[in-house]
Amino acid sequence: MKYKSVFDIIGPVMIGPSSSHTAGAARIGRVARHLFGRKPDYARVYFYGSFAKTYKGHGTDVAIAGGILDFDTFDTRIVNALTLADEAGIKITMSEEDAITDHPNTARIVLGDEKGEMELTGISIGGGKIEITELNGFKLRLSGNHPALLIVHNDKFGAIAGVTNILAKHSINIGQMEVSRKEKGKEALMVIEVDQNIEEGIMQEIESLPIVLQVVKVHD
Repeated sequence: MKYKSVFDIIGPVMIGPSSSHTAGAARIGRVARHLFGRKPDYARVYFYGSFAKTYKGHGTDVAIAGGILDFDTFDTRIVNALTLADEAGIKITMSEEDAITDHPNTARIVLGDEKGEMELTGISIGGGKIEITELNGFKLRLSGNHPALLIVHNDKFGAIAGVTNILAKHSINIGQMEVSRKEKGKEALMVIEVDQNIEEGIMQEIESLPIVLQVVKVHD
């Protein structure tokens, strides 16, 4: 069951017209921006399924651009997001894709600048709710509805214990946690959704662990 209340079905306070095609798209774009961690120089957006067929008429294009600009679902600037992105120096291109995906409302976003590139796939599951299903080749499940840590680490024993011990020491409660890897003994990804925002000092403590390669925080 994806929905806990009638408000999950109606959707969040938002710039319309559709909670799935507008609010959900804005949230996918905003999670991408948070994971990238800075203003990108460019964004390539690929729409699949229903998104590909209706993204212009339902405002999915301006919504996802607004998310990339770090606008929330109710931010009135969303309606002018493509113009504002251009003014901010972010080159956004959008493409309709024919590939069959597991969910009809699917978007793949590539953000990049001279420092590097990040690729993310997200789905809008209704009522403004989303799931991030892939990040830089790692399979994952991230709702974007709660504060979260994404930790890239070496696939070695003790990695999970090292991170969770730090969170326990600071009384951080874990709501959901997943670990994935591309290949045994190589890089792995820990996704931890928590009940409160993580302070910078805790982030630095986790980053200091020998097995940790990168820590990224997602705000709620």
